[in-house]
Amino acid sequence: MANSILIKAATLVNEGKQTVADVLIKDGKIAKIGSQLSAPDAKEINAEGKYLLPGCIDDQVHFREPGLTHKGEIYTEAKAAVAGGITTYMEMPNTVPNALTQELLEDKYQIAQQTSLANYSFYMGAGNTNLDEVLKTDPKNVCGIKVFMGSSTGNMLVDNEKTLEGIFKNAPILVATHCEDEATVRHNLQLFKEKYGDAITPEMHPIIRNEEACYLSSSFAVDLAKKHQTRLHILHISTGKETFLFDNKTALADKKITSEACIHHLWFHDGDYKTKGNWIKWNPAVKTIEDRDEILKALLDDRIDVIATDHAPHTKEEKQQTYLNAPSGGPLVQHALNAMLEMHKQGKISLEKIVEKMAHNVAICFQLADRGFIREGYWADLVLVDLNASYTVKEDNILAKCKWSPFEGTTFHSEITHTFVSGHLAYEHGKFDESVKGKRLTFNR
Repeated sequence: MANSILIKAATLVNEGKQTVADVLIKDGKIAKIGSQLSAPDAKEINAEGKYLLPGCIDDQVHFREPGLTHKGEIYTEAKAAVAGGITTYMEMPNTVPNALTQELLEDKYQIAQQTSLANYSFYMGAGNTNLDEVLKTDPKNVCGIKVFMGSSTGNMLVDNEKTLEGIFKNAPILVATHCEDEATVRHNLQLFKEKYGDAITPEMHPIIRNEEACYLSSSFAVDLAKKHQTRLHILHISTGKETFLFDNKTALADKKITSEACIHHLWFHDGDYKTKGNWIKWNPAVKTIEDRDEILKALLDDRIDVIATDHAPHTKEEKQQTYLNAPSGGPLVQHALNAMLEMHKQGKISLEKIVEKMAHNVAICFQLADRGFIREGYWADLVLVDLNASYTVKEDNILAKCKWSPFEGTTFHSEITHTFVSGHLAYEHGKFDESVKGKRLTFNR
């Protein structure tokens, strides 16, 4: 049983409850959950007083490979994710070249197979002219189709109504959308340019990319999905108004329309631009305290289904440019779980709810095979957390290739001590074992 690990006396947080138990991992899977388990040949980990969670599943990351590897690469960002308790990620198609053909999509899987410490899947990209390619996507081993219904990086804006109708009507799998109305954003930006020229500041970002731009696009996507019975997943909800587009009366497995909240929209607010500037410049923008509170409320009452990062690194040099030149996005995978655990310590969210939104629900939403729960027979994607430790985010402990974080200087009062990826102990007390790579995700569709 050389490839077995026995985790002793951990407090399991799983499926809405906490229980103290031992977990035996064998051949990558959870072989047994119980008390007083023994496995003489297994590596034993004393987890007394620590919390064992299912590994987080991040349904929205940008790891920048291929083509933008000066910002990040699958190898570096997957390691940062694993150190942050994220065992599985789904990566976006706006790399260079954009993943707009099945061949280019497959290229990314080949890179991950060689280099990714975490489990992985990659979205197929939709453009205005590749509907035939999009419809060839295999539902069993690709997480979804990504549609930018509003400009973002990589010029993948889909604004052709016929194409949008074609995608929503015929998509063989979940359609994930970035929703900001391009015309509204352009109009607002033009007004600000006329008034301020090049002197626009980051504080103006949420006024340029405002509530109206988000709501117009999100509500349009919802209407389109209802018309075609599309399986729609709206990414990074950033306004309180949008939360009312979603339903909490239907069981998640039966929902046709689901939504996601991101760490930055749950943590920061527009008052933070004064000190953080472009470092918290994201699309959609971080908005008001009221928006932030409404998003949390919708998350807690199940109108919003999952928590993700939208991890999107840029270099320090890029972010230090003027507002108009600085790109949107930032690195978050290493600190997302810590941030949510901090919110738990502040009394804002329970551990059970964090696990539900960062693991269980993502697995249900995407119909993931054998992941997202601590269950016998499931892959052992697990995270051990010490809620009595603390650590401060500093440049020298940031693992993203860009070497900065919007959380720099923040002290978190929890620590991720061990991360198991498909049964492999990939991370332990700051050290990595990279001898085994993560696995490609499969889906029950």
